[in-house]
Amino acid sequence: MPKSAPPKVFSYEGAIDLHVSPEVRAALREITDQQPKRLVVDLSRVPYVDSSGLAVLIGAKQELEAAGGVFILAGAQDAVRTILESARLDQYFRLVRDLDAALAAT
Repeated sequence: MPKSAPPKVFSYEGAIDLHVSPEVRAALREITDQQPKRLVVDLSRVPYVDSSGLAVLIGAKQELEAAGGVFILAGAQDAVRTILESARLDQYFRLVRDLDAALAAT
């Protein structure tokens, strides 16, 4: 048995906004229900996140951390990073520069 299981990775392509938030929430819920030790959300192909998308990410983080897991956002593009920073969520989420860095993080 490996010492540490590899993290689950959720990748999404496109804006996470009001139109797709329910779909993204459902996909993340499927993963968090499995209670992985680590979940990496790859934002490298997400150009924009609105408030409903932020709510989905916050909810997934809370669910996973309530079960003892670690939630990491990876590869946020400049526009998404700016949104996170303006909402002060850069202090709430664990942000890493890219997927490789997230996979290497403990």
